[in-house]
Amino acid sequence: MKKNVVRAKKHKLHAADYIIEIFLVMVGLLCFMPLLYVFSISLSSSSAIAAGKVSFWPVDFTLVGYEYILQNSIFWRSMLNSFIRVILGVGVQLIITCLVAYPLSKEKNKFYARTFFAWVFFIPMMINGGLIPTYLIVKETGLLNTIWSLIIPGSVPVFYILLLLNFFRQLPKELEEAAVVDGASHMTILFRIFIPLSKPALATIGVYAILGHWNSWFDGAIYMDTLSKFPLLTYLQTIVIQYNSDTLTAEQLKKMLQLNTDTLQSAQIFIATIPVLLAYPFLQKYFTKGLVVGSVKG
Repeated sequence: MKKNVVRAKKHKLHAADYIIEIFLVMVGLLCFMPLLYVFSISLSSSSAIAAGKVSFWPVDFTLVGYEYILQNSIFWRSMLNSFIRVILGVGVQLIITCLVAYPLSKEKNKFYARTFFAWVFFIPMMINGGLIPTYLIVKETGLLNTIWSLIIPGSVPVFYILLLLNFFRQLPKELEEAAVVDGASHMTILFRIFIPLSKPALATIGVYAILGHWNSWFDGAIYMDTLSKFPLLTYLQTIVIQYNSDTLTAEQLKKMLQLNTDTLQSAQIFIATIPVLLAYPFLQKYFTKGLVVGSVKG
């Protein structure tokens, strides 16, 4: 009798799992459909797009949009600039986030000036200095038209610090106490205990930082004045979307006559999305991974 009850429970559990999996697959398809539509538009002819014939499959297949974008050497240079920006920007943000969040996560009896420094970081989050003062600071520090003008102004992400310090506070205090007894310094505790146990939180912050740097275009437009130094999104915004016929070669002008605006925009959006889509699966595993299971035994 008990065996039958156990089997029935297992059967119900499996049925529920199947329902959840089907639901998640449907949600995943709904999220994927807009990207598929953009991809179909980028591979369709101008006449098919104008007639409204394109849905989720290319009509009158053509690669003219990708040919126009990919044959431009400045496009590849701007993509390289974006990769450099993401690597440097995310690295700097993660390091500063860890170094700031660790002391702010301590109790007041261990770090007496915690409240003061917390306000030092949090007030600028609520009261921004404004665009013009920020630009003047970047200019006077000699960062204009350099990659560091895209990195340093946003190198102290207060929102990420809030996320990580709350995560640090949830870690078992016994781990730190045991390390202190063994003579470990704060830097050792941070880099040997806190950071390894915080991979899920750091991965989440890393995804936010990657998307923030990759999708940002406005700072590149105001801090850069050389076309070859533009990040990808700035280049696409100022050159591809709002192209100037005076800057195009005869071959590019010929291709532009064959292009529909939607085709060109869809091609550039799809290409700009690929790096993020490739990076996300490598970080996804940390979102559901156990944090400190088994690290402290009762």
